[in-house]
Amino acid sequence: MNLNDTDFQLFAVPATFAQEREVLDARWKELQREAHPDRFAAQGAAAQRVAMQWSVRINEAYQRLKDPIRRASYICELNGAPLDAENNTAMPPEFLMQQMEWRESLDEVADIASLEKLHAEVEAGRTKALSSLDWLIDEKGDYPAAAKQVRALMFIERFAQDVEAKFDQLGQ
Repeated sequence: MNLNDTDFQLFAVPATFAQEREVLDARWKELQREAHPDRFAAQGAAAQRVAMQWSVRINEAYQRLKDPIRRASYICELNGAPLDAENNTAMPPEFLMQQMEWRESLDEVADIASLEKLHAEVEAGRTKALSSLDWLIDEKGDYPAAAKQVRALMFIERFAQDVEAKFDQLGQ
């Protein structure tokens, strides 16, 4: 293992969007056992510091790989299509219209039933976006298109948080 290995190399999994969470979890536990600083206590402070660096690196990789949005973003970046989400917020017009409709619906929600309906629409949008990422990355290898889809999914995720906040506001 090398600190400069990709997350996929570190976890010994294919560099694909589709990942099995159980495999990632098991590999994370295995790597953490191997790199735990307590295992290096007899070797001195320097060995423990190196073990701590490994532990941090393993945790960062795990956090990226287990989260579909972060994993897709990472794959796009590795393949020369960084998201650049801070500077590139361009979205297709139909996606922007959907976002505006959802936002208006959220503003007009007055009861739990309406909010649950909107929540279901947002979840369906999230599922569709994740499915298209699987296709764009693993099947088609179209990383620039996948980067656009990840940016769209980030919008959906933020809106889903607003929907959850509305549930809280309505007392659910």
